[in-house]
Amino acid sequence: MSKLSGLGGRLYSGETSFDFIGNRRRWYSISAVFILLSIGALAIQGLHLGIEFKGGSSYTVNKSGISIEQARASVADAGIPGEIIVQKIGNDKVRIQTGALTSEQSKAVESALTTTFDVTIESIDTQLIGPSWGKEITKKALYGLIAFLLVIMLFLAMAFEPKMAISAIVAVIHDVFITVGIYALVGFDVTPATVIGFLTILGYSLYDTVVVFDKVRENTKSVAAVGKVTYSQAANLAVNQTIVRSANTSLIALLPVGSILFVGAGLLGAGTLKDLSLALFIGLAVGTYSSIFIAPPFLASLREKEPAMQALAKRVAGRGGAEAVSASVAAPGRPAIRPSVGRGPRNQPKRKGRK
Repeated sequence: MSKLSGLGGRLYSGETSFDFIGNRRRWYSISAVFILLSIGALAIQGLHLGIEFKGGSSYTVNKSGISIEQARASVADAGIPGEIIVQKIGNDKVRIQTGALTSEQSKAVESALTTTFDVTIESIDTQLIGPSWGKEITKKALYGLIAFLLVIMLFLAMAFEPKMAISAIVAVIHDVFITVGIYALVGFDVTPATVIGFLTILGYSLYDTVVVFDKVRENTKSVAAVGKVTYSQAANLAVNQTIVRSANTSLIALLPVGSILFVGAGLLGAGTLKDLSLALFIGLAVGTYSSIFIAPPFLASLREKEPAMQALAKRVAGRGGAEAVSASVAAPGRPAIRPSVGRGPRNQPKRKGRK
């Protein structure tokens, strides 16, 4: 623990530094691999929309000892067309999903299930959703996502600067795209809980990015006037100063979400939790990555194209390289560490004796 805290102190002061900004191409390449995998998963498999979005019928039978094969055969014998999805929920529930059915077809399915499993109609949870209602839910979810991004961009542009807002939104789109691609690769159904998970990870990703950007703004406030380090070097110090905090926060957030996903949904069979927990787990991990490896390097790329920052880079290079970042960008409340100048002994004036 002391070693970790010591590392954090050295990172904060600039004594130890990792070049996050200079290795931006490496981070971009890693993200490109995941984005290509996401594109492939979406193109080949696509998203498995739940009945809340595409419409359909759902029947949950509450009885222990029911097999998936029995449920599938029972619904097929009722003459129901289309694809039939059967899932085991825990040890005492089976959920059967079909396409949109008429009231007569729905009654036929309920009758077949009660006969096959010897249960009452009250023990079957029936949910009927029309296609038009599913389309309306999909439309509202997209509207909510677009409105969220616009409001966040406007707020960041006013609170920080427009280029920080653009960089934060790029990181958010990066997070959502990769999360959606992995969701398609795994094959989980997209439900309203999934949309809630997506919105949650957007907020978390932006929160972590804003913390990093606040430190970047503090370190680069007078970087052009001082002229001892470039914008990228000052921004890189800010990332080093906040990386330990981001790692600790993300780990604390991932532990309970991971327990929900692997223990709740995996071991205990709580199928209703897997949609939300998977989106949260992937989104938190990807959001932490983007707030460190994507957003700050992208911001530095935008700012280094400005004429003032290009002139600053030339001044720094003309001086034979930048001075130590820790000596140029002081930590809050502490003066910058500068080398001392050697001085010879002072000649004290001789005191004249009293006469």
